[in-house]
Amino acid sequence: MRLIFYHVFVNLPVMTASYPAFRYMGLRSSLPLPHWSVVLSQMLFYFILEDFVFYWGHRALHTKWLYKHVHSIHHEHATPFGLTSEYAHPAEILFLGFATIIGPALTGPHLITLWLWVILRVLETVEVHSGYHFPWSPANFLPLYGGAEFHDYHHRVLYTKSGNYSSTFIYMDWLFGTDKGYRKLKALEELEGKQS
Repeated sequence: MRLIFYHVFVNLPVMTASYPAFRYMGLRSSLPLPHWSVVLSQMLFYFILEDFVFYWGHRALHTKWLYKHVHSIHHEHATPFGLTSEYAHPAEILFLGFATIIGPALTGPHLITLWLWVILRVLETVEVHSGYHFPWSPANFLPLYGGAEFHDYHHRVLYTKSGNYSSTFIYMDWLFGTDKGYRKLKALEELEGKQS
């Protein structure tokens, strides 16, 4: 019920109110459609920018006060599943949602490109909160993709020590060393696997 409430009373008004701003920033919906190279380059830019902004926002949400009053709602589920990807405090939805819309707001894409971006982000966040490492997961063929296993670790560990704050790709956690606990655990699992 909380998730439905947030979608109707937080997300929908924000999307409705942001449309004129996106139009002002150059969003277009007319023909011709953008060339595939333009769409691909914008998607790449959006992922890189979103990862950077999301990492710092998510890391800030794990400070003591913000975690207690805002982010703890998202962490009510130590073992996440698809719907928990959007189960969060309204302030967090707005705060981290900024990471998702900043790229399109800067580039003024075609509406088709914006829709594709939103679809990819929703699929990614549901996948990493699914609790399953599927054979078709991008983590199996994209070396810097975090995936469900990476994010599950984040939900299992105490809030101030969790690390793994990245959204899609793990380069920010690697650069700032906030994935050390996860990498140590993976090394131990590999060692145990070789010994058995």
